[in-house]
Amino acid sequence: MTPRFPEYEVFMADHPSALKRARQALRRNERNRARLSATRSAVKKVEAALDAKDAAAAEAALKLAEPALARTARKGVMKRKTASRKVSRLAKRIKTLKK
Repeated sequence: MTPRFPEYEVFMADHPSALKRARQALRRNERNRARLSATRSAVKKVEAALDAKDAAAAEAALKLAEPALARTARKGVMKRKTASRKVSRLAKRIKTLKK
């Protein structure tokens, strides 16, 4: 039996609406992966500054990482409380570094 839509042989779906949902899922997955990767990179910059004992650079990096974490949580890529906990722990580490 040949599929009705040969250009979508990679999908299990065989109904137009199911094919559309599969395409949307692929695009969403790609977007979410990129968003999560960018957020992780922002957090790593804060951690690198903390490891270098540079409070000013860590604080500047946190100012960029915090909105990235919030955006990731708002979009549903990361749980809201996970993002909040990460921000809180990074801010706490910066505060102890300043002392």
